[in-house]
Amino acid sequence: MASVRIREAEEGDCGQILRLIRELAEYEKLSDQVQISEEALRADGFGEKPLYRCLVADLPPAPGDAQGQGIGSTIIRRVAQVALDQGCSQFRLAVLDWNQKAMALYKALGAQDLTEAEGWHAFTFDGEAMRKLAGK
Repeated sequence: MASVRIREAEEGDCGQILRLIRELAEYEKLSDQVQISEEALRADGFGEKPLYRCLVADLPPAPGDAQGQGIGSTIIRRVAQVALDQGCSQFRLAVLDWNQKAMALYKALGAQDLTEAEGWHAFTFDGEAMRKLAGK
């Protein structure tokens, strides 16, 4: 397994976080949906009242594909630790239906697929739909 260190994100990580968001969106064929800026990440995550908590993985440079090295499992385990430390009773992950590798990993780590088990579907209100709903 690759040597990986999971740590709390710092404000200076925002550029790298945005790059990773864009890379993930490209992988998921959703690049057109990335609308956040580095400035928004900075304001939302490191402002006076942060809206989220972000963990980053420091990885040593390695040639080739990083898949299969246990990095995803390490990150998910750390998220579980942080969630429990914060008093959370659960955490949720979202995955596209075609990403069978991710679903298999989550199940192997003990996650329950709520779509299969309970019929849950995820919905979002964004952009125009959110403004219309809010009457703005």
